Amino acid sequence: MAKKKNPVGIPPLRMDEFPNCCNPDQFKFKTTDDLPPLTEIIGQNRALEAIRFGLDMDNEGYNLFVLGPPGVGKFTAINQYLGKAAEPGPVPNDWCYVNNFRDDSKPILVELPAGRGRVLHDDMDHLVEDLKNAIPQAFNSDEYKARVLVIETDLQEKQSKAFGELKEAADVQQVEVVQAEGEISFIPKVDGEPITPEVFEKLPKQAQEEMEANVDGLREHLRNIAQRLLPEWRKEARERFQKLNHETTLEAVGLYIESLSKKYADLPQLLNYLNDVQHDIVANAMDFRPSQIPPGMDGAMASEAATHNALARYQVNLMLDNGAATGKPVVYEEHPSYANLVGRVENRAVMGTLVTDFTLIKPGALHRANGGYLILEARKLLIQPHAWEALKQAIYKKELRLESLEQALSMVSTVSLEPEPMPLDVKVVILGDRRLYHMLYANDPDFAELFKVPADFEASLDRNPENDELYARMIATIVQQQKLKPFDRSAVAATVQQSMRYTADSEKLSTHMRSIADLVAEADYWAGKAKRKTVSGDDVRKAIETQIERIDRVRDQVHEGILRDSIMIDTEGAVIGQVNGLSVLQMGNFSFGQPSRITATTRLGDGRVIDIARETDMGGPTHTKGVFTLSSILGARYGQKQPMALTASLAFEQNYGGVDGDSASTAELCTLLSSLAQAPIKQCFAITGSINQLGQVQVIGGVSEKVEGFYDICKARGLTGEQGVLIPKNNIPNLLLRHDVLEAIEAGKFAVYPITGVDEAIEVLTGIPAGTPDAEGDYPPDTINGRVQARLREFAELRRSFGRDDKEEKSEAQVHIEAKEPELPGEPGPD
Repeated sequence: MAKKKNPVGIPPLRMDEFPNCCNPDQFKFKTTDDLPPLTEIIGQNRALEAIRFGLDMDNEGYNLFVLGPPGVGKFTAINQYLGKAAEPGPVPNDWCYVNNFRDDSKPILVELPAGRGRVLHDDMDHLVEDLKNAIPQAFNSDEYKARVLVIETDLQEKQSKAFGELKEAADVQQVEVVQAEGEISFIPKVDGEPITPEVFEKLPKQAQEEMEANVDGLREHLRNIAQRLLPEWRKEARERFQKLNHETTLEAVGLYIESLSKKYADLPQLLNYLNDVQHDIVANAMDFRPSQIPPGMDGAMASEAATHNALARYQVNLMLDNGAATGKPVVYEEHPSYANLVGRVENRAVMGTLVTDFTLIKPGALHRANGGYLILEARKLLIQPHAWEALKQAIYKKELRLESLEQALSMVSTVSLEPEPMPLDVKVVILGDRRLYHMLYANDPDFAELFKVPADFEASLDRNPENDELYARMIATIVQQQKLKPFDRSAVAATVQQSMRYTADSEKLSTHMRSIADLVAEADYWAGKAKRKTVSGDDVRKAIETQIERIDRVRDQVHEGILRDSIMIDTEGAVIGQVNGLSVLQMGNFSFGQPSRITATTRLGDGRVIDIARETDMGGPTHTKGVFTLSSILGARYGQKQPMALTASLAFEQNYGGVDGDSASTAELCTLLSSLAQAPIKQCFAITGSINQLGQVQVIGGVSEKVEGFYDICKARGLTGEQGVLIPKNNIPNLLLRHDVLEAIEAGKFAVYPITGVDEAIEVLTGIPAGTPDAEGDYPPDTINGRVQARLREFAELRRSFGRDDKEEKSEAQVHIEAKEPELPGEPGPD
């Protein structure tokens, strides 16, 4: 298309001057089925090299912090590289907690080769089950019963013999031994017959004393039996029983323990443990024998209670089972709370009481990742109370000390378990954004020591033919992984164009894989709705349109307000001191352009430019900077020969939410020049761009959204062919317009003007030449700058004339005072 003619000023952009968008013809394939899948992540060379370095570096503190915007593939990349790094690595050992038979509160940690932890766990379970049968059988054997009977018989014989001797002594001394209700009493006899108390009282005193002495002697004999001999015999019998039980249990257990000891002969720590197990079983053999069921408890409940309370101490708590592992573990902890990170000790309710033991120790993510890699998300980690401090402490000490959060904070003083700490060897990888990385680096002195390798992911990659091909392969990979319909060349080109739009740069491609994957999936959906077997460019554009439609409610309301004139925006006519500025509104992940009316008034004054937004505390610092900059331009350009005797006011009309940013500073300057030159600005134009002190227009953000925002309003009111937007020339690479906007530009119904300075802008806006100064610094009178210069000269003359008038009035008043002669003292005044 030929350049649109403009009587004064620069021409609009031709179609061939717009950024080079992706052309479907540049691709040689027909559909993505023709492309090989991508096996590596594109555009992240710096980050991937840092990841390789961090994974290979075994020195202390070389953990990784992977930083970058969400959705750029940080987790995918780190998972992929960790998988490759972990696969050939050595499989970590198994770790178990076993009971400490010397101190139950301090469980013992046991390390075993990978896979043998499960074997030990099962062996100990089988041992308990076997002994639950073997030990009762041993105690029910005839040999055991016979030996018990011998001990019992010996004890009974000794008791019988002692009491027989006591009775014989009593008979000799004419005393009857009477045993009733567990008590033994002595009754004297006369002529072989027991006497009554009445008879005893009638006996001579000497006879009475002799009988009492005999009874006392017998009582002493009985006391010797009951208090000395019987306890000794019973102790001896008990010791014999204990020895018998010990021998019987040892005989029943010995073979099992011996077999296990041979099996684990290469593990000295386990041999010590098995020796302790044998001693404890021998000492507590009754736990393996059926016990009487307490009243009110059925057999199942009794059995379960007995198992947990007595035999659970012989179990093995298998914390880490790496028997099925093929390399180093890679663990991603989705919810990195304190307990999920460092483990916990649980409790069990037994008969209304909370109890715990070593079998209730549960591993955390650090346990599971021991010997390998742990992946955490920074935001989730930092919001969990004390999880960050616990992680740092574990990395520093290289051990996992398991304690509850209450114990760590000294909030409780109850007795709990103190498991033996586990040695820790783990590479920690944290995923987060740049803000969190820099915040931690600046505020946590430990962070730099523990996470020495940052892997910074880019949000974009350079666009060139090679990367376009790689991007097409990436789209093909997404299609194949998600089992979608193949994309043809037009669909791939449309996706690449949208990727450029995500970066707001025609020379970049977005690495935000999440957005691209969503777009590809939605395009596949719309192709299915259209009953097409191949996704086309129209399907991709349909997906983009529907994405916007779902979230553009606010934009529609803003446009409705403009079209109903509730928000005053002109797109026709010309007005002095009024221009259409452009701003971008961000609503979540959707941004859109909105025209804003900017007005300026000028008058005689003291050289100030009043920013109404700033005066009302509605202007941000960047916007204020822009106003100061345009004030400097006015002074430098027009104040070299005369004072700036004006006061100007600038306002964003109908803006009630505050103003910030300097992208409207060019528009504000043009509005001031229009007011000073009394030159109307064509309202069919909108303008955006930042200005510097030399009058040069600088790049701004959101240029595509701003152009489209003004285009939408003009289209709704009717395109006249005169409407257009002025943008900084250096923003052309960022100009990635919608398909319908480009069609309107190609048809000559809309235009985009690239400007480099304020003079070009004011010429397009007013249709009047800006003018250039002569050697004396004067501008031609029929130009914008000439009019402004003349207007400011008028203000200066007025200011000087006011100054002369004030000075003359003061001089006349002074002369009048001096001319009046004072009256002499004593002289009469006039009549």
